[in-house]
Amino acid sequence: MIAFVGTVVDRPLLTIDHGNGLITTLEPVRSELAAGTSVRGGDPIGTLATGGHAPAGQLHFGVRLNGEYINPLLMLGGVPRAILLPCCSEIG
Repeated sequence: MIAFVGTVVDRPLLTIDHGNGLITTLEPVRSELAAGTSVRGGDPIGTLATGGHAPAGQLHFGVRLNGEYINPLLMLGGVPRAILLPCCSEIG
């Protein structure tokens, strides 16, 4: 369900409440949808705009779970495993 559509400071935002404490916010996005509108995966929800801290042509994707921000990569198939590399080579 669309939870919020509007501009905050200079950022056009769209917030979706997915239920079970999961909320996503997209910016900069302009939308003709109104808060309370039901949406499903694959539905068009808006168009990429300009404004905010995202460079032109890029989308900022924020995710909160039960009020806490989480890494949005978790919603897109996971976070790649970190691989530690050697820090130094011996000089001899």
